[in-house]
Amino acid sequence: MFDFVVIGAGIAGASVADALAPTASVALLEAEQQPGYHSTGRSAALFAPNYGSSMFRALARASASFLRSPPPSFTTQELLRARGALHIGRPDQREHLARVAGELEASGTRIEVLSIEAACALVPLLRPAYLGAAAFEPDVQDIDVDTLFRGFLNRGRHNGVRLLTGARIEAPQWRQNAWHFLVNDEAICGRVLINAAGAWADVVGVACGARAIGLQALRRSVALIDPPAGVSVRAWPAVFDVDEQFYLKPDTDRLLVSPADEEPVQPCDAYAEDLAIAIAVDRMQSALDIEVARVARNWAGLRTFAPDRDPVIGFDPKVRNLFWCAGQGGYGIQTAFAFSRLAAALAREESVPTAIAEQGLTASSVSPARFS
Repeated sequence: MFDFVVIGAGIAGASVADALAPTASVALLEAEQQPGYHSTGRSAALFAPNYGSSMFRALARASASFLRSPPPSFTTQELLRARGALHIGRPDQREHLARVAGELEASGTRIEVLSIEAACALVPLLRPAYLGAAAFEPDVQDIDVDTLFRGFLNRGRHNGVRLLTGARIEAPQWRQNAWHFLVNDEAICGRVLINAAGAWADVVGVACGARAIGLQALRRSVALIDPPAGVSVRAWPAVFDVDEQFYLKPDTDRLLVSPADEEPVQPCDAYAEDLAIAIAVDRMQSALDIEVARVARNWAGLRTFAPDRDPVIGFDPKVRNLFWCAGQGGYGIQTAFAFSRLAAALAREESVPTAIAEQGLTASSVSPARFS
């Protein structure tokens, strides 16, 4: 009998299992053969704490100190690296970019309006004739996603988390004050079932007798391209179109580019569509002096949102001891630490941790009961 059984070993499940393990027995079940196969393993995350809803921004702020200085028990490597973000707009987007920069500055974000010449100095292949305005946000950083994810998994295992892969649950039942189900013909039971199944969280919830929340998986396509010969992109900032029509960022010696698409799909092993990649490349070529002869690699990931695009953390209002950890959208990596600490506290029926409560989050604001 486990105290907690966590369904899904992506960033949500792995971090929650890690948070629970010091004081409880935890099983972490992953349907795929490797943890983090779907959204987590396909993320090119940035730490940009002023993006997303107010709740996601609060969770990012509450995660910042951990990401900047993780304890030695977690990793001895740095999780964040300087990157910066350059926001650009065409002449017809100039007013919109000015509003965005003003809103960011009002929120306390450091941002500097740049001249066209200064923007081109940061990203030398930008076409000056394309640009109408630019602004630089220096505090955006790269996240070492693999080190962060492996840190949660490894520390959890050190504290006794039992990880099972290729583990698809069958016939979940609540009886005798515990959840009982089969995993690869093995009987597993736990007092609390934590639903951290990502895009499949509604499927798991309904199988347990709950009402679907209405989670929607949105596909995002990404491609890697080679820069022109002799051009180093390693020191470039990430570049964002102010209307989110595309973005790009360095990935070692290549450029990662996306049309920033949000295509509604059913939960699946997502793949990039040729049209989405073609759109991303076309938009990038309009803004930068790059001729793309071929795409080195492409892929797609799923970003899963609740109907209000806020996180879902808490016990189901109808089904006993079914706990939801869902709806992380595109912010799951940068908020994982605070998200998991909040989830662990609520799953243990404790109050919201002080550092998170100070950011304005309450148990009711993230509860699945808001959809009842």
